[in-house]
Amino acid sequence: MARHCLAQIPVSLLRIRCGLSVELLRWQWVLIDNGHPPIPREGKVEHLPKHADSVQLIIPASQVLITRTRLPKAARNRAGSILSFAVEEDTLREPDNNQVSWIGSAGEDDVLAVVDKKGLKQALDALDAAAIRVDEVNCETLLLPWVAGEWSLAWNGLESFVRTGEFEGTATDCGDEISPPLSLQLMLEDAGAREATPTSIALYTIPTATAMASGSASEPAGKTVIPPDIPAWLRELGVPVRFAGHWDWRNAPGDRSISLLPVRKRWRLSSGLLSRLRPAAWIAAVALAVHSMALIVDWALLVDEQRVLRHQMETRFREIFPMAVAVVDPPLQMRRKLIEARHAAGVPDNADFLPMMGTLAPILQELAPGGLRSVAYESGNIALELAIDEGLARRIAVRLRESGLDVNISPVPAEKQSGIILITVRTM
Repeated sequence: MARHCLAQIPVSLLRIRCGLSVELLRWQWVLIDNGHPPIPREGKVEHLPKHADSVQLIIPASQVLITRTRLPKAARNRAGSILSFAVEEDTLREPDNNQVSWIGSAGEDDVLAVVDKKGLKQALDALDAAAIRVDEVNCETLLLPWVAGEWSLAWNGLESFVRTGEFEGTATDCGDEISPPLSLQLMLEDAGAREATPTSIALYTIPTATAMASGSASEPAGKTVIPPDIPAWLRELGVPVRFAGHWDWRNAPGDRSISLLPVRKRWRLSSGLLSRLRPAAWIAAVALAVHSMALIVDWALLVDEQRVLRHQMETRFREIFPMAVAVVDPPLQMRRKLIEARHAAGVPDNADFLPMMGTLAPILQELAPGGLRSVAYESGNIALELAIDEGLARRIAVRLRESGLDVNISPVPAEKQSGIILITVRTM
C-alpha cells in the first residue's frame, strides 16, 4: 500500500517548499487554517509559523527521481541502504548518498522515490532547530492533479514536470510557447512503444520562481504565466492537449498526498481524556508523596541506628582501652589493639606473614616453575608478582577470596616488565 494521508485535512496545515540545496536559503510556505484564507509567504526558516497541527515538506520535482524496478515483497516496506542498491544504476551515485522509499506499485513493477539523503537531512535538521516537526515529506510532482489515462503537465516557461501515473512522474525540460519539452516527446514515443500512450495531456500553468525576500517574511511576487500555443504543441506531440488552468502546490488538496517517508504521528491528548485522567493523576501524586515520606522516615531511622551503633562501639573501645587518646575508627583500632595483644603474648595473628603464606601456599601450587617471580610483605599485605596469564590470575583470585582474603589484581607497568601480573593480598 502507498503512504496516503487519508484523514481529513487538519485544523491547520503548514506546507513548506524547499530545495535540497547546500545552503537552504529559500523557504516558501503557506499556512492553511480552516476559516481563514491561506496567505503564501517566503523568507528565512526562523520566520516559519510554529505550532501548526500538521506540517508537510514539499520537495521540488527536479530533485526527486521516481523510477520503476521489481523488488521482493519483503523489501517493499524497507527504506535506506537496502533499497538504495536497487536504484544504483539509475542514479549513478553511491548508494549511501540516496534516500530511497517505496511509494507504490505500477502493474507488476514497484515504484521508488529517490532524494539526496544529505540535503533532506539538512532540511529536516534546520526545521527541527526552528521547533518545527515535519509530519510528511511530499514530492511536488505527485501533488499535481491526475486522472487515469491522462498525463498532467505543469509548465511556466522556465521549468516543467509531468505526472504520468498515480505514483509516477518526472521533471522535464521547459520547451517554449510553440515547442513542447523535448523530453516529453521522447516519453510519449516510449509510451507508444509500450502501447501506453495517454488519451490526452492536461496542461497546468504554475507560478514562476520568486526572488528571496530579505529580512522578515514576505508574500511571494510571482507573475502570471500565459499558456503556450496549444495547437502548436498538439502538432508536435500528436496527442490532444487541453489547458486545465492554473495550479499551485500551495493550494493542492492534502487529503490524498503521497509521503516519501513514513508519517511521523503526533500524539495529542484531548481535553476529555485529560479530565478523565485527572483523578488517576491525583492518586499517583498522593501515592508518590506517601512513598517519598516513607523513604525519608526510613532513611532517618537508619541514620539514627548508625549513630547509636557507633556510639556503642566507641564506648566499648574506651572501656577496654581507657588510655586511648582519640577514637576515630573503632573497628580498625580494635583490630590493631588485638594484633598488638596477640604479639605481646607470643600468639601469631592471621595478618602475619607465616599464617598468610600458609593460606597462600596450597593455592599457588598450580603455578608452573618460575611463575612466582617475587613475594613482598608489609603491614599485613602480601604483594605477589606472577608471570601468568590473566585467566589463571583470575582463578587464583577467586580461590583466595574463598579463603577469606581481600585480593586486588593489577598488571605491572609496561616500562618495568611486560607479562607480569601483581596480586596484592590482605586479610579481610
